[in-house]
Amino acid sequence: MTLTSFGPANRIQRSAETHPLTWRLRDDGEAVWLDEYQAKNGYAAARKAFADMAGDDIVQTVKDSGLKGRGGAGFPTGVKWGLMPKDESINIRYLLCNADEMEPNTWKDRMLMEQLPHLLIEGMLISARALKTYRGYIFLRGEYTTAAKHLNRAVEEAKAAGLLGKNILGSGFDFELFVHTGAGRYICGEETALINSLEGRRANPRSKPPFPAAVGVWGKPTCVNNVETLCNVPAIIADGVDWYKSLARDGSEDMGTKLMGFSGKVKNPGLWELPFGVTGRELFEDYAGGMRDGYKLKCWQPGGAGTGFLLPEHLDAQMYAGGIAKVGTRMGTGLAMAVDDSVNMVSLLRNMEEFFSRESCGFCTPCRDGLPWSVKLLRALENGEGQAGDIETLLGLVGFLGPGKTFCAHAPGAVEPLGSAIKYFRPEFEAGIAPTSAVVPPLAKPIVVGA
Repeated sequence: MTLTSFGPANRIQRSAETHPLTWRLRDDGEAVWLDEYQAKNGYAAARKAFADMAGDDIVQTVKDSGLKGRGGAGFPTGVKWGLMPKDESINIRYLLCNADEMEPNTWKDRMLMEQLPHLLIEGMLISARALKTYRGYIFLRGEYTTAAKHLNRAVEEAKAAGLLGKNILGSGFDFELFVHTGAGRYICGEETALINSLEGRRANPRSKPPFPAAVGVWGKPTCVNNVETLCNVPAIIADGVDWYKSLARDGSEDMGTKLMGFSGKVKNPGLWELPFGVTGRELFEDYAGGMRDGYKLKCWQPGGAGTGFLLPEHLDAQMYAGGIAKVGTRMGTGLAMAVDDSVNMVSLLRNMEEFFSRESCGFCTPCRDGLPWSVKLLRALENGEGQAGDIETLLGLVGFLGPGKTFCAHAPGAVEPLGSAIKYFRPEFEAGIAPTSAVVPPLAKPIVVGA
């Protein structure tokens, strides 16, 4: 898998004007360290923010830019920053970078941290200045050992250059930054589960409200942002709101660029920085090169294992949150997966639901019991031992575990691909029902309040 932003046949000509996240990447894939990063205008945005902008000005600039979270949820970053308390007497605040990238088929943050660690540090430094946070943590997926090594080296370089620590750039502002490796749980991608894990607790999501902006790490105001989100901040500060908005394609409601990719049996699997609003077909055909010889595209997921399946005719949808919503699912992380015509959807879904079931924190009943139930039914269908009513039971579980029915968004994300797979490929599920199976009453339809 290539961790670059190059397109096939050098199709992409990267520049600071069009590729704010990736223009500094080296052709050899090696990390960009401090001297090279500064030679490529690195930390110029931080110097501008410290010299010319008050914290509230930075927050307003990010809000005006339309930057949204890049971890999958897509919440407006400036709005989230605006939830932090204005009372300056609260002098202990935290900034957390969610680098627990465990969504299957997603590896975008890994590339940024391994090859451009100072871009993330600069983004966090500017964000800390805006939010008046005196300490930051990069909560890193434990398996990302190279990223941990590179981030720790970059932190030490920034400290030695006076860009982290005490009295940064002579401003009187102090900011310490630490790299914290997690213990390998998918649920830590949920921000309050991440906070619990950072505190040394079991990684369960917290009840909200209160939200982390009011009560976060060790009870103090806390802001949690994704790696890619924070890496967008320096370019917005350096080059302005109008420029940033101009990067997106016409028709896109999301601003700027996005790291997008394609995995599966495509000719050129990889990762590219592209403007919001490109179509899935451009991503699939022009960048990923289409399917390998001998394979045919059966379906695809637009942004990680927790997004619904789409058909080939949906490739003309624009890649932004609203564009993908129009065809019935979510943008997610923006890294798509191609499923070829040799794949049995029941087996694929059984594998996915095993992962989601294993990664459930077990806190709420629908997720704790519903996901293993789906695995049991899918395994029976996969082995040709399903019973009449099993498909209806699976659809019932999709409803019971949907948005608003569980404590956090883990279960809704887990069952979204299941529901879409049954919708588009029901005959493959029906083929797993044993001919002599008894009729089993299906799971009752979930009660909808207010219906």
